[in-house]
Amino acid sequence: MNATTARGALLAALACVLVGGSFTANSLLGHYPYAGGQFLRYGLAFLLLVPLAGPGAATRLRTLGAARWLRLALLAAVGMVGFNLAVLAAERTAEPAVPGVFVGCAPVVVAVVVPLLAGRRPQRAVLYGALAVAVGAFAVQGWGRTDGAGIAFSVCALVGEVGFAVLAVPVLRPLGPRLLSTVVCGIAAAESAVAGVLADGTGWLPRPDAVEAGALLWQAVVVTVVGFVCWYMGMQRIGAERATLFSGLIPVAAAGTAPLVGTGSYGAAQAVGSALVFAGVTAGSGALTFGRGRRPAAGARRAPERALEKL
Repeated sequence: MNATTARGALLAALACVLVGGSFTANSLLGHYPYAGGQFLRYGLAFLLLVPLAGPGAATRLRTLGAARWLRLALLAAVGMVGFNLAVLAAERTAEPAVPGVFVGCAPVVVAVVVPLLAGRRPQRAVLYGALAVAVGAFAVQGWGRTDGAGIAFSVCALVGEVGFAVLAVPVLRPLGPRLLSTVVCGIAAAESAVAGVLADGTGWLPRPDAVEAGALLWQAVVVTVVGFVCWYMGMQRIGAERATLFSGLIPVAAAGTAPLVGTGSYGAAQAVGSALVFAGVTAGSGALTFGRGRRPAAGARRAPERALEKL
């Protein structure tokens, strides 16, 4: 594995581990209004990211056309606000493992969709690795009680997870990871505020207690600011297909951190599933192939992104 690929893999892995930890933080926000929490999370992240957006940020934003601004709004609505709303709605009639299993299939969907949009066949190594990751994620989480509505909202959560990666590809290069993270957090905060007013009226933004404030602060600073920037930096280096493989680490991290706050346990099934996830990520991300001294051509690595930018 060359240095660029190694850095991209490490950044994507770190981002997904941090997001996995956020599921544990979510368990501490069960009584706080959803939209208000998302507004505080993304609003604070936006304020922290603005100074990190980099030089020429305003100029780069002015060069974006209406189509790309619409894509950014869709990315925030589908991949951020909508994703979290879908998970919350699914868990009203389904056990948390159910949406987790569907979201665990995101690497398989991305491994198929991205190549098709780029006019090429899926890569076998990535696809097989994605299948191993999905099976491992299922083993870690198991299956739970659900109904039709729970499954429908779980599918919506899967769409959101896929959209968070695929919709970002055409705007990642012109904006860069830091500015992209800044913009989508600002948009997501505005969308959350609108959703909060419509859903909860004047009670959409109550004052959080100490535990809720700590959970929201963790989500804003660590999961969103650090996690989003690392995710898009990783995706920039290894592409959406390979980066999404690392989303299999999300349930692994969630299972590993849940016992810390008494919301779950880690047993043999989680250990076996974690091993499958690690094997799938290692094989699909190219760690085995690139480790033999073959460096992938830069043009080949960027070809899917260039094709998707035309969409």
